[in-house]
Amino acid sequence: MNQNLLRLIQSGSTGELADAIVADPSLAEYRDPQGVSALLWTIYTGQAAARDFFLARLAERGVELDIFEASALGDEARLRTIVTADPAAAQTFSGDGWTPLHLAAAFGTPAAVALLLHHGATVDAVSKNPQRNQPLHAALALGRNSMTIQLLLDRGADTNAVQAGGFTAIFSAATANRRDLAELLVAHGANPRHVTDQGKTAAQFARERGFTELADWLDMLPDSA
Repeated sequence: MNQNLLRLIQSGSTGELADAIVADPSLAEYRDPQGVSALLWTIYTGQAAARDFFLARLAERGVELDIFEASALGDEARLRTIVTADPAAAQTFSGDGWTPLHLAAAFGTPAAVALLLHHGATVDAVSKNPQRNQPLHAALALGRNSMTIQLLLDRGADTNAVQAGGFTAIFSAATANRRDLAELLVAHGANPRHVTDQGKTAAQFARERGFTELADWLDMLPDSA
């Protein structure tokens, strides 16, 4: 991506972004060499003001969201239009290796997740990037919405699926101090004794971050949990 544009997005410099796009309106539609849009980068970096600015500029230019942008935004109406016209779109991969379901689980809404699942999104799809993770991992690492996680589990998401580094979903619950999510995962068969490639358990990661109560609870779970 244009490095100056990316810098402005990351810093949330909406005023400078506005000036840049007034000078060159085509920047509103900019995509990096992988095909990831500037709008999607505002979502990745958590810059809500910049996100809304790009949304407004794209609407002015009559540019419709693609399935990855719509998924990350939780735009159900746009998603429905896309997958109705092309059901296979729910199983595609973005230029940076994510499926629409990964993005909806990480950044979108439970309703967007449900819609994608209904239209054939693969619950155990593995991302085509170094993370090598599944939508459940994305949901636990970023969105942490219990409704989204329950939807994925109800569709058969594997709580013990391993991503890069040997991590399973319960590690994200542990490092976020979310016992409620850890309990949900354990109730669906998550192994609290799983160790990463570093040889650490979720309890150890929690304890290192000062989440002693959660770490103690994880350590007390039976091996058969």
